[in-house]
Amino acid sequence: MERETQISALVSRTTRDLLERHVRATGVKKGHLVEQALRHHLLALQELPADVVVHPKLLVTKMSGEAILKQIQRGKPTPALRDLLA
Repeated sequence: MERETQISALVSRTTRDLLERHVRATGVKKGHLVEQALRHHLLALQELPADVVVHPKLLVTKMSGEAILKQIQRGKPTPALRDLLA
Protein backbone atom coordinates (compact mmCIF):
# COMPACT_ATOMS: atom_id res chain seq x y z
CA MET A 1 0.00 0.00 0.00
CA GLU A 2 1.27 3.44 -0.92
CA ARG A 3 2.16 5.70 1.99
CA GLU A 4 -0.29 8.57 2.47
CA THR A 5 0.55 12.22 2.96
CA GLN A 6 -1.65 15.17 3.78
CA ILE A 7 -2.05 18.20 1.54
CA SER A 8 -3.83 21.46 2.14
CA ALA A 9 -5.53 23.68 -0.42
CA LEU A 10 -7.89 26.62 -0.41
CA VAL A 11 -10.97 26.20 -2.60
CA SER A 12 -13.99 28.35 -3.29
CA ARG A 13 -17.15 27.94 -1.23
CA THR A 14 -18.90 26.70 -4.35
CA THR A 15 -16.36 23.92 -4.81
CA ARG A 16 -16.56 23.00 -1.13
CA ASP A 17 -20.37 22.89 -1.32
CA LEU A 18 -20.24 20.66 -4.40
CA LEU A 19 -17.81 18.34 -2.61
CA GLU A 20 -19.96 18.18 0.51
CA ARG A 21 -23.13 17.55 -1.51
CA HIS A 22 -21.49 14.71 -3.46
CA VAL A 23 -20.05 13.12 -0.32
CA ARG A 24 -23.44 13.19 1.43
CA ALA A 25 -25.25 11.80 -1.62
CA THR A 26 -22.83 8.96 -2.34
CA GLY A 27 -21.16 8.13 0.95
CA VAL A 28 -17.74 8.37 -0.70
CA LYS A 29 -15.03 9.58 1.66
CA LYS A 30 -13.72 13.09 0.93
CA GLY A 31 -10.10 11.98 0.85
CA HIS A 32 -10.85 9.22 -1.66
CA LEU A 33 -12.85 11.54 -3.90
CA VAL A 34 -10.16 14.23 -3.87
CA GLU A 35 -7.41 11.64 -4.52
CA GLN A 36 -9.23 10.13 -7.48
CA ALA A 37 -10.26 13.47 -9.00
CA LEU A 38 -6.79 14.97 -8.65
CA ARG A 39 -5.08 11.86 -10.03
CA HIS A 40 -7.51 11.73 -12.97
CA HIS A 41 -6.99 15.39 -13.77
CA LEU A 42 -3.20 15.29 -13.53
CA LEU A 43 -2.93 12.13 -15.66
CA ALA A 44 -5.20 13.68 -18.29
CA LEU A 45 -3.02 16.80 -18.38
CA GLN A 46 0.03 14.57 -18.96
CA GLU A 47 -1.62 12.59 -21.76
CA LEU A 48 -3.40 15.33 -23.68
CA PRO A 49 -1.67 17.85 -25.94
CA ALA A 50 -1.70 21.29 -24.31
CA ASP A 51 -3.68 22.85 -27.17
CA VAL A 52 -6.72 20.62 -26.58
CA VAL A 53 -7.03 21.26 -22.84
CA VAL A 54 -9.94 23.60 -22.11
CA HIS A 55 -9.55 25.14 -18.68
CA PRO A 56 -12.71 25.50 -16.59
CA LYS A 57 -12.27 29.25 -16.18
CA LEU A 58 -11.49 31.80 -18.83
CA LEU A 59 -10.36 35.33 -18.08
CA VAL A 60 -12.18 37.93 -20.13
CA THR A 61 -10.81 41.43 -19.77
CA LYS A 62 -12.84 44.50 -20.65
CA MET A 63 -10.91 44.78 -23.94
CA SER A 64 -11.29 41.12 -24.90
CA GLY A 65 -14.95 41.16 -23.84
CA GLU A 66 -15.65 44.12 -26.12
CA ALA A 67 -13.91 42.31 -28.99
CA ILE A 68 -16.02 39.20 -28.39
CA LEU A 69 -19.19 41.29 -28.30
CA LYS A 70 -18.30 42.96 -31.62
CA GLN A 71 -17.74 39.59 -33.27
CA ILE A 72 -21.05 38.28 -31.95
CA GLN A 73 -22.95 41.35 -33.13
CA ARG A 74 -21.63 41.34 -36.67
CA GLY A 75 -21.24 37.59 -37.13
CA LYS A 76 -23.72 35.31 -38.79
CA PRO A 77 -24.34 31.76 -37.64
CA THR A 78 -22.55 29.12 -39.68
CA PRO A 79 -24.36 26.06 -41.05
CA ALA A 80 -22.55 23.98 -38.40
CA LEU A 81 -23.86 26.23 -35.62
CA ARG A 82 -27.39 26.10 -37.06
CA ASP A 83 -27.19 22.29 -37.16
CA LEU A 84 -25.91 22.16 -33.61
CA LEU A 85 -28.72 24.35 -32.28
CA ALA A 86 -31.43 22.61 -34.31
